[in-house]
Amino acid sequence: MKEKKGNVVLIGMPGAGKSTIGVLLAKALGKKFLDTDLLIQEREGALLGRLLEEKGVKGFLEIEERVLAGLCLENCLVATGGSAVYSEKGMEHLKRQGVVVYLELNKEELLNRVSNIKARGVVLPGGKSFGEVYDERLPLYEKYADVTVSCDGKGVEEIVEEVADILKGIDGEN
Repeated sequence: MKEKKGNVVLIGMPGAGKSTIGVLLAKALGKKFLDTDLLIQEREGALLGRLLEEKGVKGFLEIEERVLAGLCLENCLVATGGSAVYSEKGMEHLKRQGVVVYLELNKEELLNRVSNIKARGVVLPGGKSFGEVYDERLPLYEKYADVTVSCDGKGVEEIVEEVADILKGIDGEN
């Protein structure tokens, strides 16, 4: 994995724990942490929900793709937004730069975790429900993942440890 500069990219649905797990995993692996949703908010000067209202889904996804495709990473752990997988250009760029880990969680548990979809800035194309978006994104997460970790019924610490162990097995350096 030397060509990937020690980077790890987390993908998954909103509520899967990418940001929470990402911070702890970055600490455990000695990596810088980057949350692309926060980066988009910082660069655009607005919250995700407001960006979705003002720019629409298409406009938001264009912003997200620009941010993802423009990342130059070294020894980073990146938590992406759940919609990152809609950008083939962005995801191919991230795959070249790091190991992509899909944090998989069943639909029911996700629905229990994600209460205020609008405030979170969840991208729901074409007025689809959260469940419909889950079904739509699932094959995309599987397509881009180098590693899939089931998070069903597991605590944050357990997931962090499992991902860290898997990554150590991949390149022996983390």
